[in-house]
Amino acid sequence: MVTINGEAQAKDGMMLLEYLKAAGYDSRAVAVEYNGAILAKDAYETTELRAGDVVEVVCFMGGGV
Repeated sequence: MVTINGEAQAKDGMMLLEYLKAAGYDSRAVAVEYNGAILAKDAYETTELRAGDVVEVVCFMGGGV
């Protein structure tokens, strides 16, 4: 199991970019913390999720007055 945004999910073996797309994230508009470190966007495609990983996905939101 992989913990993603505080929730255990059976995503072992899935590539991070594949997960982001399946979950509806725009990979250009998120930051990903992977096991305590901010992951470079060019690593999303080559990072394989493994049992015990902890991932936090943060979305950028526009707004203002």
